[in-house]
Amino acid sequence: MNQQKIYALMFMFGITATGSIISCKKNLNTSDSNNIEKSLYYNTSSELLEGTNSIYSAWHSSNLVGREWFFLHDLRSDDVVTGGSQLEAPRNQILIGVVDPANPVMNAVWNTLYTVIHRANTVTENAANVKDNPASVTRCVGEAKFLRGWAYYELASQWGSVPISTATAKTPTDYQPKSPVANVFAQAAKDLQEAAAALPGKSAYGTADQGRATSAAANTMLGRVLMQTGDYAGAKAALLKVTALSGADAYALTDRFLDNFEEETEFNKESIFEMVYADKNDNAFNWGSGIGDGSTAAQATVRNQEENPIGWRNLIPSDKALNEFENVATGAAKTDPRYAFSFYQTGDRFNNNADVLTEADQNGNSSTVRGTRIKVGFRKFMLIYKENRATASFHPGSNNQRILRYAEVLLNLAECENELGNISA
Repeated sequence: MNQQKIYALMFMFGITATGSIISCKKNLNTSDSNNIEKSLYYNTSSELLEGTNSIYSAWHSSNLVGREWFFLHDLRSDDVVTGGSQLEAPRNQILIGVVDPANPVMNAVWNTLYTVIHRANTVTENAANVKDNPASVTRCVGEAKFLRGWAYYELASQWGSVPISTATAKTPTDYQPKSPVANVFAQAAKDLQEAAAALPGKSAYGTADQGRATSAAANTMLGRVLMQTGDYAGAKAALLKVTALSGADAYALTDRFLDNFEEETEFNKESIFEMVYADKNDNAFNWGSGIGDGSTAAQATVRNQEENPIGWRNLIPSDKALNEFENVATGAAKTDPRYAFSFYQTGDRFNNNADVLTEADQNGNSSTVRGTRIKVGFRKFMLIYKENRATASFHPGSNNQRILRYAEVLLNLAECENELGNISA
């Protein structure tokens, strides 16, 4: 068949198809049920709640708290060093402070923080459309602003001057230029102040809603933000709102430090805000969706695998951190008990005290503690306290990540009092 005939047939088919579409237009449902437009959604409180849940999902994802967020914070501190050659090159870049602009860890965190912000903007913009449950709408907006305020705090403290967006993009040209870091912190503070006013105390939530933001979480995060900007009086005022809580909404320190990092003691009296994880018992981790999308996505965190003394052991404590703890062996009056609560080292017991950790169990580098070479790993959030070697060797776990604790409130209050000159030398 020659080209002229082909074009003629294509032209005739186009006319026929167009005519068919036009003639059937009144009966054709042109909406895509798989991609619902905003104008057709966010009209009920249940839909607004689903939008709010999607913000948590992004924070929960592997690009943020599930993996890369804690890596970014740990790698930029002086408390960790590489566990050995198994640490991936992009992570080692951050550790040594020589970061390529295309670094996938940095980009994953950056991009997903803006996913959080976009989803939060979607909730706050569409809340006015919902009329059926005003109390739920108020809470959803409060949660969205808490999660957005947290995102802006992370962006300001990690990157400095960044774009601020409080409305969803309507066109491809609706981008925002960078704002001064002071403005970014101010936006975080504004969001958190408004969240604190809108959110309830923890007693308002049932078991199914544990892990949602509260007024105490917003005020605790607000204290962080204001301390970063040097507003110690404002930070003190926010933190005192948390210590003033009473009854079922009050917080207190746990009697046992490790209760803050073990599965069986999640949502304890010291915990103000946690990111919730669940174990499907299939050793799966959501590697594919970095922003938390997908109804079948794994709900585990890989932190237990990354830093586990028997797992990958990608990061280990720095010698500097290990040797800051007082010990009678170096002439101190007492041995600091927090060392044993913070680290596992060769000779320690695990698996409910049934097994002893050996040098051979632990992949990679050794540490120097008080002049002695020994292998040491992190204890916080690790599950080997109750797992045997076979299970612990690979297990993305369901241990909730405690983001805000009452201990932080008290420590930050003490810092505020000191900076305000209220503590004598």
